[in-house]
Order: sequence, then C-alpha cells, then structure tokens
Amino acid sequence: FRLLCSLLIPALFLSGILCICLVVLLWGIQLWIQKRKKQLTSAGRDGKQPLVVAFFHPYCNAGGGGERVLWCAIRTLQKKYRNVTCVVYTGDRDATAEEIVEGAFRRFNIKLTHAVKFVFLEKRYLVEASLYPHFTLLGQSLGSVFLGWEALLKCVPDVYIDSMGYAFTLPLFKYLGGCRVGCYVHYPTISTDMLSVVRNQDTRFNNAAFVTNSPFFSKFKLAYYYFFAFMYGLVGSCSDVIMVNSSWTLNHILSLWRAGASTSVVYPPCDVQTFLDIPLEAEKNTSEYSIVSVSQFRPEKDHPLQIRAFAKLLKEKRVGQQPSLKLILIGGCRNQQDEERVNNLKRLCAELGVSDDVVFRTNIPFEELKRHLAEATIGLHTMWNEHFGIGVVECMAAGTVILAHNSGGPKLDIVVPYEGRITGFLAENEDNYAETMAYIFSLSAEKRLEIRENARRSVHRFSDQHFEDTFLSSVEPLFK
Repeated sequence: FRLLCSLLIPALFLSGILCICLVVLLWGIQLWIQKRKKQLTSAGRDGKQPLVVAFFHPYCNAGGGGERVLWCAIRTLQKKYRNVTCVVYTGDRDATAEEIVEGAFRRFNIKLTHAVKFVFLEKRYLVEASLYPHFTLLGQSLGSVFLGWEALLKCVPDVYIDSMGYAFTLPLFKYLGGCRVGCYVHYPTISTDMLSVVRNQDTRFNNAAFVTNSPFFSKFKLAYYYFFAFMYGLVGSCSDVIMVNSSWTLNHILSLWRAGASTSVVYPPCDVQTFLDIPLEAEKNTSEYSIVSVSQFRPEKDHPLQIRAFAKLLKEKRVGQQPSLKLILIGGCRNQQDEERVNNLKRLCAELGVSDDVVFRTNIPFEELKRHLAEATIGLHTMWNEHFGIGVVECMAAGTVILAHNSGGPKLDIVVPYEGRITGFLAENEDNYAETMAYIFSLSAEKRLEIRENARRSVHRFSDQHFEDTFLSSVEPLFK
C-alpha cells in the first residue's frame, strides 16, 4: 500500500504538470493563430474587416449533390450578407478558380453574385480512401485533421462550415482557430446501421466477406466501430450549428452526437423549377423507352445492382416485344478510382450481354442531363440507405416514374404519398427492381402520367427557395 501511495502521488503530480503544459501549449497555438489571422486579413473597401466564412470542401469540383449544396449555400450567404467573404478550402489543384466557378454554373445552373476565394490544399491525398486499405474511417478522419490544419494555417476564418462531412476538423477550428463552427451533414461517417451490419455479419461493400466469415474479426471490427462512433460523437457535438439533409440522417446524428438543440433538417437544394419547366405530356408511341440513373460513380451507389436488374428485365422480356429498352447511367467521376469503377461496370455489362443496351454518360453538362431526364420513362436509384437523394428528386421533377431503394431518404422523405396519392415506387433487390420496372412498363400511359403529375406536385418541398430559407434560419446563430 505504501509502495502504491509512493508511486501514485508522483504520477498524479506528473499528470497535472503535463495537463498544464498541454493547456498552455494549446493556448499559445491559439494566440499564434489569431495573430496570424490579423496578418492575413485585409480591410474591405469601406475600411471594415469583412466577415470571413470558410467552407471545408476538398472536392468542390466533383459535380455531385454535395457540391450543389455548397454553391447554393454560398450564393445564399452572398445574397443575404453584404460584408461577407466566402472562402472554399479545396484540393482541386488541377483546376483554376475560374474553371471551378464555371463548372458550378455549367453543372448546376448556379451563378454566384460575388467572387469566391479559393484556398488550394496540397495534402488532399490524406483523406483519400485508397491511402487506408484498413481502418479506413479512422485513417481518413485523422487525415482530415492534418488537412484541416493546413487549411487553418492558410486562412483563419471567422465562421467555419464543414460542408463535406469531415467532423474531426470541427474542434480544430473551434478551439485552436477560435471560430464559430457549423456543419452540413450529408451522411454520417458512421451510423447505427453500419454497426448492425457488422454485428449481424452481413456482407456489404464496406464489410468484406473475410470479416463476416470470422467471429473474431467481426467482434474486433464491431469494437473498432463502437470506439470510432464514440469519438465521432465527441467531435460532432463541438459544432455550434448542425444541419442534416434528411430525416434518416437526423435520426443517426441525434443518436451519435446528442446535440438536439442545435440540430435541424435542411433539405438540400434541388433545381426542381428547371426540371418542372419541362413540358409534361402524355407519352407518344415510341420505338424505345429509356431508364435513367443519376448518381456519382461511387461504390455505395450500387450501379451493379442496376445493371443486373436491367439484364434480368431484358431476359424476361418477351422476344420481339416492343418497344426496346435502354439503360442510361449518368454520373460524375471524381478521380481515377471512379473511372476504373466505370470500366468495371462496362465489363459487367459485357458479361451479362447488355453492352448494346447500356449507355454511360460521365461528367455531362447540365443541359444534356436535362434532356436525358426529359426523355426517360423511369428514373432509377439503388443506393441502400441513401442519406437523401437529390437525383431522386430531379427525376421526379423532370417527370420520370421514380423507382428508388426502399430505405433512407427516398423511403422516409421523398417517395412518399402526396395528398394521399402515389408518387413513385420502392424496391430492395435485383428481383424487386426487375419486377417493378416490368410493372411500370405494363401500366397504361395515362396511369404513368398520373403518377408523374403527383410526383411533380410533391417536389416543391425541395426547391432552392426552401433551402435558402431553412439554411439562413439555421446558420443565423453563427452570425450574431
């Protein structure tokens, strides 16, 4: 006992000294960063210091739904606040600032009212999943801290908004940068559904077969996930303002971050009016019907399921039956991995004998996207637990009959009855999708037109204007 006491007292004393040194060190770093901020910030034309609002979005030129949220958020702030300078932290060093802004207009039809400052980051590779073949979530999250540190050193903002899901950067900017911090969560980095997948030993794109087949590896991964979920909850709760994009995301964030008072649902902005401008007419006799999918070529979007279901539909289609069918896969390719994924999908088409019936369109202009949707009969979506589904809304607004996955945002928020009337269909597996597509094509043109009209009336909830109103209301505490 005396030995323990003689060891405990020095240990406590040493721990206290180390804690004090750590606090002093962090305080010193914060003072140094604030001094650096004064050196980097220049007064505006009216002599006043502009309020710098920075968005952390390393892939701002990717062309997906998350990027549409970014540019709409920036445009909304520019319209509301005169003395605000918007900054985007990006790793897209292969494009100029002008090219990025032009890309936002070309892809999303979004024109900014003022110039945006871009801070180009050199260490974006630290958040690439390919860098971490194992412990990917933890590796990317720690990598985002180092990338965030590079961003903080290059520009110290007054308000920091993580718009891409790198929650581990929030305490960095709040406690070292002295910023007011907010975030827009498209998809939880980890969710209770992911925990259940590992717990039930289900094989998914993020849960390899060798893990599911081993009780030891499954338990180890489950412990790792629980630890990561705990850390994710700690860093997320640092945020002063938390915006989520759907009811599904809200449920998971409330469970993990436990910050209900500062959390609100802000549906992502969908350019519904542009698609609503497409005339909705009764179908004419045609020799070909098209099925269109709109989503980035990422593994979780499950394009193979679309191709397999389409192949099954063609296989069960009566020989000589008219009209013919075409599957058009539209999406953005962010990097070489995405391009390789597209090549793998093309090989799958060849294996299933449907290469002539499947068309791939990558990184296409907005007008071409609009044309394909205007001509399509069915809009296809297959991601399990899609956080929201901007592509689903766009398909519905354009007048397609939507067929989405029976989970996540499409199930809870989008493909739901409107005024008691059906707005689309949901499916879960290859057979469900093939059967439901066959059923949709078996409907009369008048019945399909009725479903399309119901869907169109329901999408006003997801307009740009509704996003602007709810976004401004949510971020208001950051500007007080």
